[in-house]
This record gives sequence, structure tokens and C-alpha cells, in this order.
Amino acid sequence: MLTAAIYIPAAFAEICGCFCFWAWMRLGRSALVLVPGCLSLVLFAWLLTFSPADNAGRAYAIYGGVYIAASLIWSWLVEKLPPDRWDIGGAAICIVGAAIILLAPRG
Repeated sequence: MLTAAIYIPAAFAEICGCFCFWAWMRLGRSALVLVPGCLSLVLFAWLLTFSPADNAGRAYAIYGGVYIAASLIWSWLVEKLPPDRWDIGGAAICIVGAAIILLAPRG
């Protein structure tokens, strides 16, 4: 449960931060949107430091699966583009892969 409490908010913080840059560069929004975008990216990086993984590489690998699923949720809720069955299937595979990395018995 602690893992979800770290990775899910981290994913949305990163997506929000990156979307602010997207909005500025691609949607013509004011450069002021970069301020919350940068703060959101700092929050993302800080949250990942609380990962229960034993090294940064594994933390990022586990996070990657969560990020993919969160990106599709963002697309649905913010950009009004619902995921199709291929999106959902691909995200499920990624979540399973992340769970294997997180929960694998290690000596």
C-alpha cells in the first residue's frame, strides 16, 4: 500500500509538470504555466526518493508501469480521450511487469 501511496501521486505530479510544458509549447499557454510545472516535477522527484525499492534503477522501473497507466487516466480525465482496449491491455501488462519487479524475492 505504501508503494501505491508513493508512485501514484509521483506519476500525476510528473504528468502534470510535463503537461504544463506541453501546454506552453504546444497549446500556446502563458509561460507562467511553467512555474507550477517545475514545482510539480520537483514534487515528483522528491516522492520517488521514498520508494521501497533497493536502488534507483528498480524504483524507476517499477514507477514506469504506474506512469503508463496514470498517463492513460490523465488523457481520459484531462484531455477527454478515453483509453481503448489496446491502451488498457498494454497498461495492464506494464502494471504486472512493475509488480514482478517490486515483489520478486531477492536474496
